[in-house]
Amino acid sequence: MKRFATHPYAVLTFTALIWGANAVAGKLAVGHVSPMVLTMMRWLLAGLMLLPIARPHLSRDWPLIRRHKRLYLFLGVAGFTGFNALFYVALQFTTTIHVAIVQAAMPLFVFAGTFFLFRAKVTGLQLAGFALTLLGVLVTTAHGEPAALLHLVLNRGDVLALVAVGIFGLYTVIVTRRPPVHWSTNLLALCVIAFLASLPLLVIETALGATRWPDAQGWAVVVFSAVMPSIVSQALYIRGIEMIGANRANLFVNASPIFAALLAVLILGEPLFGYHLAALALVFSGIVLAERGKRAERVANRPKTPVGQEAA
Repeated sequence: MKRFATHPYAVLTFTALIWGANAVAGKLAVGHVSPMVLTMMRWLLAGLMLLPIARPHLSRDWPLIRRHKRLYLFLGVAGFTGFNALFYVALQFTTTIHVAIVQAAMPLFVFAGTFFLFRAKVTGLQLAGFALTLLGVLVTTAHGEPAALLHLVLNRGDVLALVAVGIFGLYTVIVTRRPPVHWSTNLLALCVIAFLASLPLLVIETALGATRWPDAQGWAVVVFSAVMPSIVSQALYIRGIEMIGANRANLFVNASPIFAALLAVLILGEPLFGYHLAALALVFSGIVLAERGKRAERVANRPKTPVGQEAA
């Protein structure tokens, strides 16, 4: 277990598995708990579970969190509440597989954000990996028919999913600037902000007459969402970013469509078409290619051992 926690590929692959499962859970929520009720209850329950873990660290970390309150407000409102609310609404209008593969566009947003905000460098192979990722998204959007892109009428669920992905991509870039506080304190602060930010959305949903409180299946989705995507995956994702950086860590998000597609077929009985497999192959190839590009860059930048000192 310790070796798992210190290997970035293992940490980020498990994170992608949880996110893939979250897409399936969001689809299972349809008709059993409404999107804003799920969003609100998810962060409330996650915060309550984190409180006893974070309590020993609160007195030490609170001054840092308060000093960076604007950063935490953005991360909680946009990255937690905004992304998840849009994500759950998107699943009301499109399939789990489509939403999951649209998530593969996230590295494009992360790359753009790290480049324009922090002037992060990128290799040619990484750009090729991003291009394959984008191609996978286009294959999904066109339902495997390239000519359809010329006459594309986007499903509202696909559009909402793409907006949500853009928001979380920006979250990924900005979260690297968080202060050095304990992981549990960090997540507790974000959960509290996310819960408060979800209340106005719940009021709007109630005013529209669309509120549905959870039944048995809805409660199962709420508990799963509070434990795995809200706490476990967020802690692992931040850990992965710390280990290998936002650009490389975010590429592993592209594995979530693979897990989501498999789980959607096995659990939801959704059809798996040939173009889905092609898109997933492109996504996976993008991860491998971009990682190879980063590895080549590290080798090229490694200090060369002077001749005659190899055996020193």
